[in-house]
Amino acid sequence: MDQEEIHSKVLRAGRRTYFFDVRSTKAGDYYLTITESKKFTHDDGSFHYKKHKIYLYKEDFDAFKENVIEMMDFIINEKGTEVISERHQKDFKKEEDEPIENGELKSTESFTDVDFDDI
Repeated sequence: MDQEEIHSKVLRAGRRTYFFDVRSTKAGDYYLTITESKKFTHDDGSFHYKKHKIYLYKEDFDAFKENVIEMMDFIINEKGTEVISERHQKDFKKEEDEPIENGELKSTESFTDVDFDDI
């Protein structure tokens, strides 16, 4: 059972909501819970939420923060800050792959259009 809630912050991000809650242990120390809640809609229009929770204690703060910052920096350095996805960009085009030929995928980028009148 969760202990006393001291401080909270909510981050809404599309279908996901993140809850950051500072709680108190029985001994009176503080820890952080991070909860991801994601809304799922059924075919009949009803919905439910799936929740995932992380408990983070003070002794792990420094290493956790370093790893999160390192991973975020890696993503930004590799891909930049622009969001690239179907969900966030209406004009997003997926790269389509051709069927497997000789055990390798053939990319449409290397496809040569042939006009059969030329043959």
